[in-house]
Amino acid sequence: MKELTLPIDMGIIYMMIAVSLLLAIVFLVSFIWATKDGQFDDDYAPAVRILFDEETKQEKDKKQIDGNPEV
Repeated sequence: MKELTLPIDMGIIYMMIAVSLLLAIVFLVSFIWATKDGQFDDDYAPAVRILFDEETKQEKDKKQIDGNPEV
């Protein structure tokens, strides 16, 4: 009885397909995990937050005491 064997080249192709599918699944799972964990919630505001001046608590309190409607 003749044994069925694949040529070595075909075995490597099948192995590469299996490894690439496993790697794709790992990347997909890590992307879904990062998305559920909130990694991509707000990527715009932190980049421009440094451009805006923040008022100190004393300045806010002073505006409220002076009757300035802008708070």
